[in-house]
Amino acid sequence: MIPPQEASVRRREIEDKLKQEEETLSFIRDSLEKSDQLTKNMVSILSSFESRLMKLENSIIPVHKQTENLQRLQENVEKTLSCLDHVISYYHVASDTEKIIREGPTGRLEEYLGCMAKIQKAVEYFQDNNPDSPELNRVKFLFERGKESLESEFRSLMTRHSKVVSPVLILDLISGEDDMEAQDDMTLDHLSENVLHDVIRISRWLVEYGRNQDFMNVYYQIRSSQLDRSIKGLKEHFRKSNSSSGVPYSPAIPNKRKDTPTKKPVKRPGTIRKAQNLLKQYSQHGLDGKKGGSNLIPLEGRDDMLDMEIDAYIHCVSAFVKLAQSEYQLLMDIIPEHHQKKTFDSLIQDALDGLMMEGENIVSVARKAIIRHDYSAVLTVFPILRHLKQTKPEFDQVLQGTAASTKNKLPGLITSMETIGAKALEDFADNIKNDPDKEYNMPKDGTVHELTSNAILFLQQLLDFQETAGAMLASQETSSSATSYNSEFSKRLLSTYICKVLGNLQLNLLSKSKVYEDPALRAIFLHNNYNYILKSLEKSELIHLVAVTQKTAERSYRDHIEQQIQTYQRSWLKVTDYISEKNLPVFQPGVKLRDKERQMIKERFKGFNDGLEELCKIQKAWAIPDTEQRDKIRQAQKTIVKENYGAFLHRYASVPFTKNPEKYIKYRVEQVADMIERLFDTSA
Repeated sequence: MIPPQEASVRRREIEDKLKQEEETLSFIRDSLEKSDQLTKNMVSILSSFESRLMKLENSIIPVHKQTENLQRLQENVEKTLSCLDHVISYYHVASDTEKIIREGPTGRLEEYLGCMAKIQKAVEYFQDNNPDSPELNRVKFLFERGKESLESEFRSLMTRHSKVVSPVLILDLISGEDDMEAQDDMTLDHLSENVLHDVIRISRWLVEYGRNQDFMNVYYQIRSSQLDRSIKGLKEHFRKSNSSSGVPYSPAIPNKRKDTPTKKPVKRPGTIRKAQNLLKQYSQHGLDGKKGGSNLIPLEGRDDMLDMEIDAYIHCVSAFVKLAQSEYQLLMDIIPEHHQKKTFDSLIQDALDGLMMEGENIVSVARKAIIRHDYSAVLTVFPILRHLKQTKPEFDQVLQGTAASTKNKLPGLITSMETIGAKALEDFADNIKNDPDKEYNMPKDGTVHELTSNAILFLQQLLDFQETAGAMLASQETSSSATSYNSEFSKRLLSTYICKVLGNLQLNLLSKSKVYEDPALRAIFLHNNYNYILKSLEKSELIHLVAVTQKTAERSYRDHIEQQIQTYQRSWLKVTDYISEKNLPVFQPGVKLRDKERQMIKERFKGFNDGLEELCKIQKAWAIPDTEQRDKIRQAQKTIVKENYGAFLHRYASVPFTKNPEKYIKYRVEQVADMIERLFDTSA
């Protein structure tokens, strides 16, 4: 049971709490009533506001629609006015631009092109909107006239500013090949920057808007003429330089040129001059003045004019490559890409055809020279052919994209030159073999025959063109080995050819030597020629080329030379036989000689004296140009004769075989030696 006191307390607490809850409930009820009242008031206000908004909207919407219509009308009016202005402007284009079009684009190209753009738009407008309008014909006329003026301006700019490249500048450009620093600086500015800009703008307009390609023909014709004239000018420069100073020169590179330009010699092939110099050297040594004749035309026939022609042609070939490269660089800026190769092909034709024609003329001259057996003239082909083959990679690069007929011109010329060169080599070898024996053409003194000197000199020229000559010979080979052509194969072919020429020469010399009735003179003739061949081979290093296929050539020639010396020495036997010990009378000192013995001694002295005088008289007129060989032969003969005569004289000088000893003992030993010393000396 809960005590009464606690229950009373508990009841009071509950009652207090109940009272609080009732008060809270009463407060909530009051709040709800106020909220409802406020809600009713707000609904009433909103309803009133909505009613007013609806009234306002009903009033404003018509006004808005009217305003929108007005704005649209205004925009339409403005667009119409703008279109009218635009259309009206087309009607004014002709009058606005006619003066400028009539005066032309010179000096105001950009303004002119701007007018042409306006005219073009007017033409397009009238064609689309009013094709029957007289204004269309007017603007069309102006457009065509403007296009013609642009074409004329293009032609005028190209004509006035396309200048021939000076020979000096071309030579500097060519010489820059060996100077990389100079080559970087050496560029050809065919057109100034401003002119080039105008030309490019006109060409692009003509292609894009003018629908005209005629200007490309104008371009290649003008530039082709300049290229051709530049190369011809270089050739003329060589001709004038040759006539005045003999050596054309190129001043220093312009970019590096100081106040006084320095003269720079042009590289020259040197082949012809080398031949002339060698001939002069041989002449100084006595090998040229008394040569026998030959139907080979001597190499001395070459002159500076021919040398100049070779130099000029070689330099013109190099000039063509450099100038063509420069032309293509210029063309790339002016001509549309898909027309560049064709235009370039047309541009270079005249200059290229000129070079090829001149090359074919050289081949023709060489062919005629072969018929005349003038093989010196054929040597012009060698430096030119070598240069063409060296230049061919650059040629091929420059001619990329051109027609096949254009690309094949240089290979065709090279083939022609190789063919005529090979024919010249073979004909030369055959001519050496078949050079006729003509008694009146043989050297009276047994010196070197002209056939020998010309043959050796011709072979010496091949040293400078070993690969070229080898390629000539290889081009005529049909064997499988020729297909695998290389430098070693070329060297062997050339070595075989040289050995063939030398073999033919030796056979011909043997045949010619039979003209001499005197075996001793025949031996001197063969000795001189063999010695000349050997010395020439050694001096020019031809011997190394010969040794490629004939290892014993040098020893063989030395054996031939020695054999001829021995043959010559046998001519003295008819002199020394008189004083040899065989068949000499034997006598005792103090015993009187019999008449038969005295007569025999007299005959021996007389035979020796007469033979010595006869041989010395004859052989003094013979010639041995080689000083070393001449001294060697003299010394050997002096030794033999002095020993025999000295012994004979010692034995019989004191023998009383005659009452007039001075009649038989005419010469002392020293006198005999001096007489032999004067052999082969026409000046003695």
